[in-house]
Amino acid sequence: MTAVSSVISVSDLNERVKTVLGADRSLNDIWVSGEISNLTKHTSGHCYFTLKDQKSEVRCTLFRGARNSLAFEPAESMKVTAFGSVDMYVVKGTYQFNVSTMRKSGIGEMYLALEELKKKLNAEGLFDTSRKRSLPRYPVTLGIVTSPTGAVIHDILKAASRRFPVDVLFAPVLVQGDGAAASIAKGIELMNTQNVDVIIVGRGGGSSEDMWAFNEEIVARAIASSGSPIISAVGHEVDVTIADLVADVRASTPSAAAEIALPDISSEMKNIENKMIRASGSLISCMSAMNNSFKISDSKLSVKRAKEKVDENINRLNELSGRSLMSVRSSFSDKNGVFRIIDAKLSPKRAEDAVNQYIMKIDDLSETADSSLLRNVSSKRKDIGSAEQRMNAIDPMKVLERGYGFVEGPDGKALVSTSQISDGSNIEIRMRDGKVKAKVNEVIRK
Repeated sequence: MTAVSSVISVSDLNERVKTVLGADRSLNDIWVSGEISNLTKHTSGHCYFTLKDQKSEVRCTLFRGARNSLAFEPAESMKVTAFGSVDMYVVKGTYQFNVSTMRKSGIGEMYLALEELKKKLNAEGLFDTSRKRSLPRYPVTLGIVTSPTGAVIHDILKAASRRFPVDVLFAPVLVQGDGAAASIAKGIELMNTQNVDVIIVGRGGGSSEDMWAFNEEIVARAIASSGSPIISAVGHEVDVTIADLVADVRASTPSAAAEIALPDISSEMKNIENKMIRASGSLISCMSAMNNSFKISDSKLSVKRAKEKVDENINRLNELSGRSLMSVRSSFSDKNGVFRIIDAKLSPKRAEDAVNQYIMKIDDLSETADSSLLRNVSSKRKDIGSAEQRMNAIDPMKVLERGYGFVEGPDGKALVSTSQISDGSNIEIRMRDGKVKAKVNEVIRK
């Protein structure tokens, strides 16, 4: 009978096996391919299943955190490649494969091809932010490229209807499966022939395989060559496709894409209203300032007074012109007296010649004086006309002629701020041909 040198418990044995398995690097951080069977999804969020091939099977665990990070939901008979480590379940003495992540079989090659395509397109500059265009502020026509079935088109139209009035052109396309990439590219090309202002290209969420068409080169090229800016709305926020990287703008969901593409009409109307209120306040303030300036300047700048001033200056110029002519005539009369005295001393012929010389000299002086007076009058008329135009431009009554009005309180003072008005206040609106008395229903402040 062999002596027992040492005795260990079953638990100790299993713990030792667990330690050995954990220390073996060839059994840790490895990829294992097989088919899922006996899948159990526990209420805790963990998954338990068997991964099998034609000859063997192994029990697997997929804890909740790892399960939530997957791009798909595990299903019975699904062929997958799982990444994880071998471990021992000490309680039952069975070993298992703890899965930390998983992908559908064949997806590895697809991802390798995807990474190569990303490098290629990035090297060509298709991902550069410098080539991305800004969206129009107020688009007239919105193009949508997506599936005719499903919730995406309805979500976009619903969001668009409450945002901003716009014409919508729809290109129904395949968004997954064979031929989907070519269908999406043709949809984008079709929208460009219609000269739409902005295009939304998208689909709802799904697995990586479901959205693979948006990782195809033909779609990337179609987006890059589009004449209209493109918003990519593919899947949910955690999913990033090549279409997202090439598009001018990326939206997390189709509904978000519509909100990005279209302004909010209620906000726009409120902005316009606020600008009108500010403009009206500025106009009233300006008119009030002008009115005070007019009062300080007495009535000299009123239109009636300006006309009186013009007439006054014209009369003054006419008076000066008359005086000048009288002076010339007086000088001529004095010269005539001298001529008569000289005439008695000169021969008739010489006297006549002398008189004629003086007459021509007087005529020259008269013409020079008249020309100078006319130039002076013309210059003064222009100055007065310019002054009258400037006064008309700043005359508050002329502003009212262009359709504006300003608000006064019951005391006749201009109201330039909403702080001067309260609900139920009585106000008067001065217009070009009179006043309108009104009562304030509501005061809306910034």
